[in-house]
Amino acid sequence: MKLAEILEIIEGKPITKDVDLEQEVEMGCGADLMSDVLAFTHEGTILMTGLTNPQVVRTAEVAGIKAIVFVRGKLPPAETIRLAEEKGIALLSSKYTMFETCGRLYKAGLPSCGLFELSLQKWREAFKE
Repeated sequence: MKLAEILEIIEGKPITKDVDLEQEVEMGCGADLMSDVLAFTHEGTILMTGLTNPQVVRTAEVAGIKAIVFVRGKLPPAETIRLAEEKGIALLSSKYTMFETCGRLYKAGLPSCGLFELSLQKWREAFKE
């Protein structure tokens, strides 16, 4: 799903400059625990979160997350925006709660970063299926 479609579905706004709205994301994840983000996301994910500190961007970079949506109308501090622009991670905002933002995207066809899928992927890689 393209970021342009995501913005339309969540009635969101881009925060960072020069967001590539044609950029594709493969799946979504909603979390405020960055340890869960590291454990359960895949490269190419969009993250929905209520956390706005720079650590969210650092975690996203490590996890291969392409974009972050700040829910509940939250806006990150300038430090977080600067870091995201340096790392090439798009920041978006949604006025909806995390539950509704994730629900809208799931209903529109964006798959979840499920534990089962992650385990299956690791299994296939380990055994070259």
